Amino acid sequence: MANLFIFGLGYTAKRIKHRAEALGWTVFATGSDGNVDFEDEGAVTASLGVADYVLSSVPPKDGGDPVLARYGDYLGGLRLGYLSSTGVYGDTGGAWVDEGSPTGTGRRTARAECDAKWLDRAAHVFRLPGIYGPGRSPFDRIREGKAHRIDLPGQVFSRVHVEDIASGVTAAMEGDASPGAYNLGDDLPCSQNRVIEHACGLLGVDPPPLQTMDEAGLSDMARGFYAENRRVANGKAKRILGWEPQFPTYKEGLLNLL
Repeated sequence: MANLFIFGLGYTAKRIKHRAEALGWTVFATGSDGNVDFEDEGAVTASLGVADYVLSSVPPKDGGDPVLARYGDYLGGLRLGYLSSTGVYGDTGGAWVDEGSPTGTGRRTARAECDAKWLDRAAHVFRLPGIYGPGRSPFDRIREGKAHRIDLPGQVFSRVHVEDIASGVTAAMEGDASPGAYNLGDDLPCSQNRVIEHACGLLGVDPPPLQTMDEAGLSDMARGFYAENRRVANGKAKRILGWEPQFPTYKEGLLNLL
């Protein structure tokens, strides 16, 4: 039986844990819902000592990587994975990016630096676009009155269902794919407006009005989301990991969630 150790058992990592356990892995994890205390160095190092794969989903903090800062010396020789972000590519004006595209020019410079550090350690670095799934979807925003349609012609994003992240990560864990960056996104980058309109149609409600960002009263974080425009290619993950998204577009993903 193989052992997986996860740093940071958050929304996405919980789905990875569930899928790994279904495949026969034993999972240890830090985080509020985990079974190992991040601050308990003895417990963490003991778990790392029997781990067949180590995955970090911990985001940057104070410009650095908390996992590498605390436990980097214990990771040598282990198979590693890191959940990163396609935000490392920055704004491309809607052009396609793949794993060979430049990084570090966008608003997520700390993320790009951590991404590079994990690559230097020969990790599988999974670059993720907008994540949606149960409890975190357009349906939830529509029902809460927080959905927006922003008047930004030509704005395009990529997204991925959380279950497709889990299948991509476990494919890397169970296979012999070489280390490196892998984009895990769906097959149909499109505007957020298009997704909201489709979700409203499935719910049988009118879509929210088209607004400027000022009219919508968006937070700085949300404005940052709209400040970048790109399409994310997923061909490398399909070729090397043998990964195929169960939800290749937002339409299949939303229907599943509904």
